[in-house]
Amino acid sequence: GKPGQALTEEGIIGAIIELLQRNWALISIVVTLVILVVVPILILRKYVHLIANIFQNTHVPLSFTARDYPRVGGEVVDFRAFDGHLLKGVFLKPNPDASQKGVVIFAHELDSDKYSANRYCEALINDGFEVFAFDFRGQGESIPEDGYKVRLWPSDREQADMLGAIAFVEDWLEQQGRPREVGLVGVSRGAGAAVISAVHVPSVKAIMIDGGFSTDAYLEYLMQRWVGIFAKVRLVYENHHPAFWRFLRWLTIREVSRRQNCRFPSVRKSLHRLGAMPLMVIHGEKDGHIPVTQAQMIFELARGPKYLWICPRAKHNQAVVTQPELYGSYSVRFFRQHLCGMVQDEPLRGDGLLSQIAQPLDEIPRISYTKYTKPDRMRTRARK
Repeated sequence: GKPGQALTEEGIIGAIIELLQRNWALISIVVTLVILVVVPILILRKYVHLIANIFQNTHVPLSFTARDYPRVGGEVVDFRAFDGHLLKGVFLKPNPDASQKGVVIFAHELDSDKYSANRYCEALINDGFEVFAFDFRGQGESIPEDGYKVRLWPSDREQADMLGAIAFVEDWLEQQGRPREVGLVGVSRGAGAAVISAVHVPSVKAIMIDGGFSTDAYLEYLMQRWVGIFAKVRLVYENHHPAFWRFLRWLTIREVSRRQNCRFPSVRKSLHRLGAMPLMVIHGEKDGHIPVTQAQMIFELARGPKYLWICPRAKHNQAVVTQPELYGSYSVRFFRQHLCGMVQDEPLRGDGLLSQIAQPLDEIPRISYTKYTKPDRMRTRARK
């Protein structure tokens, strides 16, 4: 029994050795493929999981609490998001002593509520604009959606909320015999929701955003910032072509979309579809959460009349506090011109940076979003 067993084992080992000798080229190819394909896939899978966790847990502190702005009341209403979810909104009535102007829809930042419009839209209200502000699902007085966790990134849920608000105001205007024309004001996540929603609605005539970002571009920024800290494999984060980061970003967004059962529309791509939509971009120079390059990117990609104000010394969404009079002046002039079609003594001139100094806005330099240079606070240089 034992000699036969030993012979069988020796025969098997010999057959394996002979097989390896005869097929060494094929085996080398298989091993090479494993090294070149399977191993990188496993590495990417590991770091996509890591980045997806960062994506899901990234949080920007709230700019204002309820005590930081007056909770001026108004007519509270119920309305439906585009997907049928029940939301709460409020009409903030304009200054009765001012002439009636247009209607602006306000989209708040993460973990805030509709009443924060009293801070950002105070000048508009005083100038005669009606402001409709609403709570995104799971925020303020709007009920949450089962299974959906509200995060920093505007998804198709916030898009549905924004579209529902626009449709509600359109119907309200039609009932009053007024033109179905609105402006949008969005802050941080609300800024993204405003842009990705406006591409579907011809009634939106102008958009003002503060502290905005594009999910895909901001995620890529975070990847390059944090992966080098967490990654142990230098292959993942050193000396890569931009296409690598775009691919890793795509994998991450796909993974998070699968986990959360939602989509994350791109502000960057939506800007191409907005056509000649007038756009005002505001950003704090000292924003430590959303880099100024996000504002510059959005400004450069916009194709219609566009304005960029980098507010000196302002942190995230704090331009309205740092320079309240200028913030109000720019917002009023922007919507008077592009929503109401009013002729102004000092019109905003498109495609330029806004200056704190009273200089013609067509004498403003072109900037690149790839490298941020602090704005000249003393004078405005010619845009060429």
